[in-house]
Amino acid sequence: MRRGFTMIELVFVIVVIGILSAIAIPKFAITRNDAIVTKAKTTVGALRSAISMERQKRILRGDFSDINISTAVGLLDYGLDNHRWATNNTNNTLTFTAPDGNTCVFKLQNNKLTKQAGCAVPGLNDL
Repeated sequence: MRRGFTMIELVFVIVVIGILSAIAIPKFAITRNDAIVTKAKTTVGALRSAISMERQKRILRGDFSDINISTAVGLLDYGLDNHRWATNNTNNTLTFTAPDGNTCVFKLQNNKLTKQAGCAVPGLNDL
């Protein structure tokens, strides 16, 4: 005699899987956005370190000129994510766009990368 699952048991399992996926998918989306913002924080830290190192090298050579944003971005080994970051050589700024569309602008002035006022990206306000 063979025994299998009844239709009610199968429907119950499908409903439970549906409920679990309805809970899990939004959590994964939030985690992804947090990871993108954390990567941006890491990128800003790496960029600041690279600018500082380049400034030290220039001082040792006797060159006291300011570093522009293109040169600073070129110092990164991995570059920038072009979907999230935009450079403006005229204003010497770097703009990060978060997954929700909010932006945060960083300005390179006097060889220091500083966050401009009005940053609307949660998580980048403490930089």
